Amino acid sequence: MAYGTQLGLTVAIVAVAGTSPRVVVVRSGFEIPEPFRRGDETPPHRDALPGAPFDPNRFRTLQDGVRAVAEGLSGLSLRYVEQLYTFGDRHRDPHELFGGARSVVVGYLALVREAALGGGAEWRDLYDCFPWEDWREERPAILDSVIRPALERWIAVETDERARARRKERAHLAFAMDGAEWDGERVLERYELLYEAGLLVESFRDRDLQRRAGVEEPGAGRLDMPRALGRPMARDGRRILAATLERLRGKLKYRPIVFELLPPTFTLHRLQQVVEALSGNRLHKQNFRRLMIAGGLVEPTGQLQSQTGGRPAELYRFRREAMLERTSTGALPPDAH
Repeated sequence: MAYGTQLGLTVAIVAVAGTSPRVVVVRSGFEIPEPFRRGDETPPHRDALPGAPFDPNRFRTLQDGVRAVAEGLSGLSLRYVEQLYTFGDRHRDPHELFGGARSVVVGYLALVREAALGGGAEWRDLYDCFPWEDWREERPAILDSVIRPALERWIAVETDERARARRKERAHLAFAMDGAEWDGERVLERYELLYEAGLLVESFRDRDLQRRAGVEEPGAGRLDMPRALGRPMARDGRRILAATLERLRGKLKYRPIVFELLPPTFTLHRLQQVVEALSGNRLHKQNFRRLMIAGGLVEPTGQLQSQTGGRPAELYRFRREAMLERTSTGALPPDAH
């Protein structure tokens, strides 16, 4: 039986390489205890976000601890770091199911420029975890071919009329199933809905582990193994990553965090690529450039960058003074989705 509470730290380290938003993952160390195994097996997914228990005797602050943990596991030097949320759902860590302490983790977001990793860490494309969130080319086919039919079945099997209406409302709002405009900031809401509906590998895995440990939640029904809707992660890594993407998309509208992902000088084309990578949407080229320049977020350096097959592009830099000149200094218009 679990005793006490263990405070942990977890960080989503995000970079943009080319047109791909990426996140650092490490190998999960969880193994199903011997008495609960069914044959020679390991979890079907091993990607985890960098994290470790917080040592209050070693670190004065949580942020000191998360920097040390992240830098030790990835080999990266973190620049921009901010706290996300505290995640403390029962059984969020599978160790808790098999006699470990109740796990509460403080999640952090870190922005870096992509570099080589150490310690066995790897880069993963963020949209491999959330393929329904990338609208840069077109509406993701997975929405209509897999997600919508599955959610409609989930709604239909609910026998209580009020609960069924509530399911329908949530699904329609989160996934714009009634033809409404897609809201790019509902990332965590969409993940939680898919998890609750039993459409994610994590849903099946967590229920299976609960059964083995004899602590299945009351009222939990049978789940069929779902199709692979995105790349799964260990523990609640994808939930934390969904909160990360939601936070980034929201902040793009009112804080210049995108410049933490860029070198000191950059082209406007590169800046637009990074914003599009995080927002999951294409932006109008001229409108975007007008927003950046007329809004005072960037200024020309007077230098040019040579480009193969085209004329040299002008280099710009971020005007840090812009943060003091107005309250809204984002890289997206306030009504962008």
